Amino acid sequence: MSNIGTRISTLWIVVMVNMIYADILAFEIPGFMQKLWAGEMGVQITQPVLLVFALLLEIPIAMIFVARILKPVANRWVNTVAAVVTAAFVVEGGTAFPHAIFFACVELACLALIIWSVWARRPSEGVAWRQGLVRDHVPATARRHDGAS
Repeated sequence: MSNIGTRISTLWIVVMVNMIYADILAFEIPGFMQKLWAGEMGVQITQPVLLVFALLLEIPIAMIFVARILKPVANRWVNTVAAVVTAAFVVEGGTAFPHAIFFACVELACLALIIWSVWARRPSEGVAWRQGLVRDHVPATARRHDGAS
C-alpha cells in the first residue's frame, strides 16, 4: 500500500473488527452477560456508561474515513490522539480472558503502527500524498514534469 491514508484507514478497520470480535466472543462465555448486567465485571452498566462506550467505539469507525481526508499535519495529530485514546480504552476496558488479551495485543500493535506510520512519513511523501501523487515512493522532486513518473 503506497498511499499512507489507505494504509492508516486499513489499520483502523483492523482495530475496529478486532474490537467487535473480542466483544462477540466474550458474550459466548457462559454467565458473562449476567455478570456484566449485575455490575460484577468492574463497571455498573447504565445509560451514561453505554453512551461513553459508544463514543469510544465510534473513534475507530470515524477514523476509517478521517484518515483518508485530512491533510498530513492534521492527520498526524488526529490519528495520534485517536490511537492513544483508543489504546487506553482497549487496556482499561478489556478482560483477562485469553481471547480478549489476544485481540487487545493485535489492536495495540495496529494502534502503534498507526502512530509510527503518521510520524515516520518522509516529508516528500507528505507533499506527494497531499497532491494525490503517491504511487511508488518516488519523491516528488524526482518525478518528471511531463506527467510520467
